[in-house]
Amino acid sequence: MADVQDVERELGRLLSSQARPRVLAEAMRWAVEGGGKRIRPRICLAAAVAAGGSSADALLPACAVELLHSYTLVHDDLPAMDNDAERRGRPSVWAKFGEANAILAGDALQALAFTALAQAPERRPGARAKMLEFFARCAVGVVRGQVEDIAAGAKDVPFIYEHKTADLFMAAAVTGALAGGGDDASVEKLRLFAYHLGVAFQYEDDLLDDDSPFDRDETARRVQSETDAALAALDGLPGDASPLAALARSLVNRTK
Repeated sequence: MADVQDVERELGRLLSSQARPRVLAEAMRWAVEGGGKRIRPRICLAAAVAAGGSSADALLPACAVELLHSYTLVHDDLPAMDNDAERRGRPSVWAKFGEANAILAGDALQALAFTALAQAPERRPGARAKMLEFFARCAVGVVRGQVEDIAAGAKDVPFIYEHKTADLFMAAAVTGALAGGGDDASVEKLRLFAYHLGVAFQYEDDLLDDDSPFDRDETARRVQSETDAALAALDGLPGDASPLAALARSLVNRTK
């Protein structure tokens, strides 16, 4: 069995392979090791179990999705995007290492994510190719969501939430399920779970930040509706889905 501590160790190993130039290595580590709940790796590990496999099967996919997530945060913080000089209580990557190094560190993290995923075990023939294809689609989806988010004028909120948030949740669940040897039906159930959970997570974030595009009652209703849909998608899976259900409930009842 693998857990978040195993993910941390494997992330350290992957990052240690990027020793030079030193500033790039330091910026990448700063981005990845700066805290965070490791939600997406947790989804990935648990999805492998729910699909009938072992969490150990999903260790590299879990690292891959966290590396991809870290890259998106590095780029989101840039002055040309959200212009955030702080993340998780310390300087963001661009504020500490400069804009150019932050861009390059994000680029390297994205590439390293695919490197990690390409090394994942394959319990079913063709599973690794499916992982890489879906992961790449989600990586592009995040960019699409960011473009819509920074666009002037009226924004397509459901599109932004689907791609900026839910795409990475789906990347975690689908790669985990495929790494765990899940069949097509199980993979689709877990994709739907992650989609709805990602949207619910974003609406809950809006409630916590008090910046929802809807009033609080409507936002809370959407959180509940999407969470219910996520939990319903777990029915009939061959493995133990209770960790995913517990994680879903905790994410939409959090205080920060």
